[in-house]
Amino acid sequence: MNYNGAYIHPDAKIGRNVEIGPFSYIAGKVEIGDGCRIGPNAIILDYVKMGENCKVFPGAVVGAEPQDLKFKGEESHVIIGNNTTIRECATINRGTAASGRYATIIGDNCLIMSYVHIAHDCRIGNNCIFSSYVGLAGETDVDDWAIIGGGTLIHQFSHIGAHVMIGGGTGVVKDVPPYILAARNPINFAGINIVGLRRRGFTHDEIDEIREIYRVIYDSGMNISDAVSRVKSAFPDTEVKKVILDFITNSKRGIVKKGASTALDD
Repeated sequence: MNYNGAYIHPDAKIGRNVEIGPFSYIAGKVEIGDGCRIGPNAIILDYVKMGENCKVFPGAVVGAEPQDLKFKGEESHVIIGNNTTIRECATINRGTAASGRYATIIGDNCLIMSYVHIAHDCRIGNNCIFSSYVGLAGETDVDDWAIIGGGTLIHQFSHIGAHVMIGGGTGVVKDVPPYILAARNPINFAGINIVGLRRRGFTHDEIDEIREIYRVIYDSGMNISDAVSRVKSAFPDTEVKKVILDFITNSKRGIVKKGASTALDD
């Protein structure tokens, strides 16, 4: 199908009230939900499933084959939730069989700014923001409400926790635990994401608890395993404690370290 200069494969499943700009390309094994807006010159390739009310801006490429030598042409997918915006020239690659994931997944209400690259098998939560020129290597996991500053490069297999904010131009080579600020090169723990937590409704007591847990993790002089044991025994069982300890104990790359000048007295 050729509409206003766009090519839409006749097998593509296009929802209601979808706008498709001129010179865009929509492949056949594609599903686009109701209310989406596909800008001019955007490309959506096979095995992409997009939810409702998403926006794809000019020059973006969604669903290209993985840039992974282990990829052998197998069927794999990109799955995008509702209300996610993909800005100019961003690229999102499909999953791979070698990873065991077979899909790159992006949640609801995400903002993926211009020139961002999301590689094969990444899993992105809801309400995440990736500023321009962020690069996520393969099999990176990013939890809900994370904000990644412009020009940040994230090593493969990394895990970014919920409500994290990472400063622009950072190289992420370790896992970044939830609720914190991280920045500099090499990446360091830089405090608690107090402003973000307040905006999202965390109470004063919850923020104090997060701060005190990270005092034990980063300021006690103990190694991480001993600090985790101390937190388990010294703090009441709450949701924020569970989220932090689950993240740290399941980290495969180890968590970021603390910078020499970082304070937790804000």
